[in-house]
Amino acid sequence: MAVLNSPSLIRLFRARVIVLILTCGFLLCVVWNLESKTPEKSTELMTDQTLEYFLSQGKIQVKDAADIEWAHAANSKKKITEALQSSAHMIEADILLRSHDPKEPIMAHPPETDSDVTLRDWLKEVKASHKGIKLDFKSLAAVAPSMVLLEKVRAELRGPVWINADILPGPGGKATPLDPKVFLEAAVTPGSHGDVLSLGWTTGWTADTHNPGYSWEMVREMEAVCRTLTHPVTFPVRAALLAQSFSQLHWLLQQSERYSLTVWITLSVLFPLLGTA
Repeated sequence: MAVLNSPSLIRLFRARVIVLILTCGFLLCVVWNLESKTPEKSTELMTDQTLEYFLSQGKIQVKDAADIEWAHAANSKKKITEALQSSAHMIEADILLRSHDPKEPIMAHPPETDSDVTLRDWLKEVKASHKGIKLDFKSLAAVAPSMVLLEKVRAELRGPVWINADILPGPGGKATPLDPKVFLEAAVTPGSHGDVLSLGWTTGWTADTHNPGYSWEMVREMEAVCRTLTHPVTFPVRAALLAQSFSQLHWLLQQSERYSLTVWITLSVLFPLLGTA
């Protein structure tokens, strides 16, 4: 991860930066507590709520998100069982609305259209644990019914709740983002005030070609969407596009102490970035 820990990045992003390395089964979460220009207690909202919970449970020994383990794509009965039995602290899963009757939220990632586990049953399994959850919405139609199900068990959930969706088109993105207004109207409920909103752009990346970064138009549009929110907000950004987007993302972070970046990278591009492949 040398490319992400470079002096230029540290000088530029004087904020909390989260790095997620996607693997076939788990995510490694690394956090840098970089100097903030205007430090306030609210600066620590998002990450500290998550870290404080696992500290209080004795699951981590120091306030370092590098110790937080993630189970990724727990979209089947087998995967959720494995995640619950694993050492992972946070469980991430994708949500769609089943395309046939009974039409209800299910755990699946496109191009899949069905699953052997519904969100209702998934939440029943998770609520008995001390793990946190990240719900990644891939279908706008699934958001409202999913939040109804979440509200029914929220009092029984013990861990942090993260709500994720790509809501704006980004560099190289070909997928259709979820409509931000409709998504937030459904996702922001009276009981969701403690949730972390993870709001991103659709992106794409091609090796050995020039890939444009996050433009000024993209970050300004995102800031306009998030300006009136009271939740902590993290912006998932593709690590391979950071170098092209330093000024834009730095500006975005400066707009609110509630904002942070979640920098993600797939292992297929990690080694070329580090110069080891």
